[in-house]
Amino acid sequence: MHRRMLSCILMRSSLLFVIVVIMSTIAPAQTLPVPHAITDPKQITSKPNANVEQFQQNLSIERLYMTRQAGRASWSPDGKQIVFLTNISGRNNLWTVSSEGGWPTQLTVSDQRQTAPTWSPDGKWIAYMSDYDGDEQWDIFMVSPKTGQVVNLTHTRQIAEEYPRWSPDGRYLAYTVKPKDSSVYEIDVYDMLLRQVKHVTSGTPADKVNDSPIWTDGGKKIVYTQSQAKGTDSNIFIAEVETSESTLLTPHDGEQLYTADDVSPDGKTVLITSNAADGYDNAGLLDIASKKISWLTKEKWEIRGANFSPDGKSVIWTANVEGYVGIYQHTIATHTTKALPLPSGVNDPLGEPSAFSHDGTRLLYNHNGPNAPGDLWVYQLATGKSHQVTHSLVAGVNSDDMVEPFLVHYPSRDGKWTISAFVYIPYNMVRNGQNAAIVYVHGGPTSQTVNSFNRFIQHMVNQGYMVIAPNYRGSTGYGKEFQHANLFDMGGGDLQDVIAAADFVKQTGYLDPKKIALVGGSYGGYMTMMGVTKAPDVWAAGVPIVPFVNWFTEIQNEDPVLQQSDLATMGDPEKNKDLYHDRSPIFFVDQIKAPLLLLAGGHDPRCPHEESQQVVDAVKKRGGTVELKVYENEGHGFARVENQIDAYQRVSSFLRAHVPPADCGCRLPE
Repeated sequence: MHRRMLSCILMRSSLLFVIVVIMSTIAPAQTLPVPHAITDPKQITSKPNANVEQFQQNLSIERLYMTRQAGRASWSPDGKQIVFLTNISGRNNLWTVSSEGGWPTQLTVSDQRQTAPTWSPDGKWIAYMSDYDGDEQWDIFMVSPKTGQVVNLTHTRQIAEEYPRWSPDGRYLAYTVKPKDSSVYEIDVYDMLLRQVKHVTSGTPADKVNDSPIWTDGGKKIVYTQSQAKGTDSNIFIAEVETSESTLLTPHDGEQLYTADDVSPDGKTVLITSNAADGYDNAGLLDIASKKISWLTKEKWEIRGANFSPDGKSVIWTANVEGYVGIYQHTIATHTTKALPLPSGVNDPLGEPSAFSHDGTRLLYNHNGPNAPGDLWVYQLATGKSHQVTHSLVAGVNSDDMVEPFLVHYPSRDGKWTISAFVYIPYNMVRNGQNAAIVYVHGGPTSQTVNSFNRFIQHMVNQGYMVIAPNYRGSTGYGKEFQHANLFDMGGGDLQDVIAAADFVKQTGYLDPKKIALVGGSYGGYMTMMGVTKAPDVWAAGVPIVPFVNWFTEIQNEDPVLQQSDLATMGDPEKNKDLYHDRSPIFFVDQIKAPLLLLAGGHDPRCPHEESQQVVDAVKKRGGTVELKVYENEGHGFARVENQIDAYQRVSSFLRAHVPPADCGCRLPE
């Protein structure tokens, strides 16, 4: 749902007078297992399951959203505990748990959301970030794991400080910093002893941001990534903390992405992710002295570097193949790679500064899948076995009652692309042409629907809806060319890919073609508004969640970082006035035929709630059907459990009223 999925920010442009980066011989192509994709809609088949019926209470919104979420985490220095983010209390607070598993202990008690915990090297403090009612004006806090004492280090309501990272000796914290009215993230270092702030970077151009500081050379240097607003170019730098002098490590011609993931223990090598080799994200080792890259992978999928092992002998990375994510370990000396034997679904290494325990014997990761919410797991490198640390499902919510999706491929309407999507179909659905469906559109647009746990989708499937979640052009995971295919065409070809998703599920034979709803959040909310205005006859209802609808007002009112991104991807609003107008659904509200439900956050800095209010005013003026709910204590998306339950119960009730599901045959006999 998070528009642009900035991961703390965007990506940046090339510098003048660059020279080409020296690259070593490309690593031999690897072969990753690729899941089978269905191309014939008639092969989408509802599975029989005598234990599942329609409208089950255990798959209600209330119960599904009471399942926990386990997020960012960090090892304690001795490896005995893990601090992690979870919403067990209904708020995203910090908890600790034994690394062997067991009942966790709540560490922070706050009505505000918190994230990015990182344990200090001496074990005495845990640093983290927290904002205010979702406004993304983050402060850096510390909490004592022994006493629960909380200290606000930064206390700057008009400046956001994010993603703290301890120096090796624990004296300093590095983090990114952005004034509210600025489009630039800089990197600062806080001296815990002298209580002073030092600027490691400054004077960065307005269309660039600095991100992900990584300590190296015993705390004397910091490696970081600088990205350009357009999202098509980025570089890696190394900075001397004492002098604040930065050196470019990735000079190159043209637009290429380079991201620093980790630095080797000896400080000589950077583990990187880059699309410079073949237009797809791959992992490589960047030698700091020579600026030479040795590629570790050459895949046409999304490979992401993660960490060096503490002894520097191996690295781990993730491979995202069609939305299934696995973790791989590569031994540097022997050039051998193995896939870790982990459960199928989405597996991500977790931990700041590393997913490896400090002694290098274990690996912390998050696993989730279509029928399993995100939980912490620990992998033992010696035995190749994992154990589950947290357990997020609540009693009565049965994994076996949830639906696993089909991976499908369909051609784009203009014939330029093959679009990948996940299709969820209720158990026991009858192929009678009477059923309803939802096209569920992810945000970003530089994001991807993966084979992960989605509470709302599982609920709606059990209500009797088929759901298709397309990865339209502009999505990540399918290479540089596909990701850039909607630049200066937002709401154009990507919208046609979404409409083609509706075309695909119509051909399954299950659906009434007049009973298809369009639902999406953030950029997906924008796409929902584009869909109901530009293709009004396709949709029986629309649910835009935290959307923007007017490129002109959005650029005026949004956070300056996103403003730079929009200018870079849509062009100048005066020079491209016709494009801005054509791709702003607010100007085509008179075309809407579908009833609408809009949800917004009162403190949303990305898609301000005034965008949704414009729609409500315009639709009501024309006598149309529209509802709006603004959650005043939320931002871009909803963090508080009671708001999540209220919001998605509203969506469920709205869709059942306006696009009623058929009796899908899912009821058990009396």
